[in-house]
Amino acid sequence: MFLIVGLGNPGKEYENTRHNIGFEVIDYLASKYNIDINREKFKGVYGDGYIGGEKVILLKPTTYMNLSGESIREIKNFYKIENEEIIIIYDDISLDVGKLRIRAKGSAGGHNGIKSIISNLNSDVFPRIKVGVGAPEHDLVSHVLGKFTKEENEILEKSIKASVDAIEVIIKEELQSAMNKFNGFSAN
Repeated sequence: MFLIVGLGNPGKEYENTRHNIGFEVIDYLASKYNIDINREKFKGVYGDGYIGGEKVILLKPTTYMNLSGESIREIKNFYKIENEEIIIIYDDISLDVGKLRIRAKGSAGGHNGIKSIISNLNSDVFPRIKVGVGAPEHDLVSHVLGKFTKEENEILEKSIKASVDAIEVIIKEELQSAMNKFNGFSAN
């Protein structure tokens, strides 16, 4: 079983912001595999289904970004999921829009959602897909809570699809295969 988590903030005002790219990937994945994300528990909304014959749970924490780890810890403990079976999708300002980077482990790199997950899992070993949202010109907070431009949105569609493709490779093959295939990915 895999737990696939998109990071973001709940609420209409955060929809389509850079910080919510994880939610967008989960929504696309849910749509592709007809998985309803309609159950509220574990400080999030979730649904389950199958990808490549493997049971998956799709989760969008509703705790706000900085407390995402609480939601993940609760559902992980309930379903007895190993850290290596948790895939986190989130925004990365150190990557240009259109780029992806997949890692098996690592530090939070200044991302408060990842910091919360590392703290709640007592480990930095869990697969993650970083989706490039571009570096801020000035203020970090207004950048990550800001919307994408029209041009960026066109590139982002390809990034979202590639993120879903990467998730499928992780599930059907292995993490290393996904890293080999997608770490050089560029949508633009």
